[in-house]
Amino acid sequence: MATGKSTDESQVGNRYGGRITPFVILSCVVAASGGILFGYDLGISGGVTAMEVFLKKFFPDVYSKMEQGTNYCKFDNQLLTMFTSSLYIAGLIATLFASFVTRTFGRRASMIVGGAVFLAGSVFGGAAVNVYMLILGRVLLGIGLGFTNQSIPLYLSEMAPPNYRGAINNVFELCISLGILLANLINYEVRKIAAGWGWRISLSLAAVPASFLTIGAIFLPETPSSIIQRKGDLNEAKELLQRLRGTTNVENELNDLISASNTSKTITNPFQTIVQKKYRPQLVMVILIPFFQQVTGINVINFYAPVMFRTIGLKESASLMSAVVTRIFATISNIVAIVVVDRLGRRNLFIAGGIQMMVSQMIIGGILAAKLKDHGGMERDFAYLVLFFMCVFVTGFAWSWGPLTYLVPSETLPLEVRSTGQGIVIAVIFLISFVIGQTFLAMLCHLKYGTFFLFGGWVFVMTLFVYMFLPETKKLPMEKMDQVWRNHWFWKRIIEEKKTEVATLTH
Repeated sequence: MATGKSTDESQVGNRYGGRITPFVILSCVVAASGGILFGYDLGISGGVTAMEVFLKKFFPDVYSKMEQGTNYCKFDNQLLTMFTSSLYIAGLIATLFASFVTRTFGRRASMIVGGAVFLAGSVFGGAAVNVYMLILGRVLLGIGLGFTNQSIPLYLSEMAPPNYRGAINNVFELCISLGILLANLINYEVRKIAAGWGWRISLSLAAVPASFLTIGAIFLPETPSSIIQRKGDLNEAKELLQRLRGTTNVENELNDLISASNTSKTITNPFQTIVQKKYRPQLVMVILIPFFQQVTGINVINFYAPVMFRTIGLKESASLMSAVVTRIFATISNIVAIVVVDRLGRRNLFIAGGIQMMVSQMIIGGILAAKLKDHGGMERDFAYLVLFFMCVFVTGFAWSWGPLTYLVPSETLPLEVRSTGQGIVIAVIFLISFVIGQTFLAMLCHLKYGTFFLFGGWVFVMTLFVYMFLPETKKLPMEKMDQVWRNHWFWKRIIEEKKTEVATLTH
């Protein structure tokens, strides 16, 4: 059975002239730095919720349960999980508006709005005097992330040459990982502040990457696709393409962009359009790929790594340092992904990473089942064995489902529904992040070690899905991506059915 690998992909990708230029690199580095915002916020919340002084001030019930509760239920508190997950419900709502802004005013405008709102959220978080002010800050952070996460992957995919699109887009995931690592390092250091206000530094320092992105985005160029789609200025788009590709030979790429723009102008309602049958493969991918990414259990690490390590018996200092260690492994793996994604392809990384994550989840669940009971600690050797396999898990995620979840949907969506489709991707990520963030601690309390078997089962399902239904997309120009669906053993049937219906209606 054919699983849909694309044919002559490098030959098609080389239709376009040009190379990677310093102008492309500089533009994409500034844009991708928005990933640091997302990563920093993922890492910082888990760290501060493991700080005793923070819990004592804002969540005294949780602090008292740390000494009295069972191992799996120490942190089960809905107000505490609302602190973490409120960001994602705000991001979910914001990304729906961001899709309109990105399409109407450009990718750059969404980045500027997102960075500015994120900056305001960091101020509220660092200055919080009660839990409500704390959650308001999280909501503002979520709105900012709704805009930046929706626009940045589009920006990177549209700016990059086809042969290097995977590597450039994966820089966004690398920045997310660097943001989490930075947050973990800061949490580890500020816990030493004797006065007990180190958590304020952790929360307020989110203003630094937010300021960098906001100011940097003001000076970024818009993408050629967006210029043609919004302004119709072909001369401006051509000049920009020539600067981006470092050559005057950009006619093939420009013509494809113009053709895609002409198609997009016939669309009046992108949300109604993307549910049409001819876009069924893309719609399935923009829903299921981000859904599967979130049910890997990665947010167990991102949200609650220090909390998890405290659950298995490590002290505050050791738990925060363990979160740093897992993130170092993830960051290295992100760099590996940048190097290999355009050589090995998207499908191979998805499948290999899925197998690695599934095995590590099952082993973690087995160790907890055997060695961590409701009361009492876990032997230190086994606690560090859990840490080791969490590192195995995050490395598998970091070179597969982490970066590819942003890359594959953005590169397979046609221009007329690209902004809308990417909005759906981010909405699904935020929705499932909210659900997991709000339920994980209760799930851990009730399912105990079975939580990891549950996530491992999902990883098996999603790896099988990729093997069966995801075609290879490496090195193909974005405006020629429809061929991967026409050549796929399953999706070509859907597309052919649509053509048959149209022909029947015509006659």
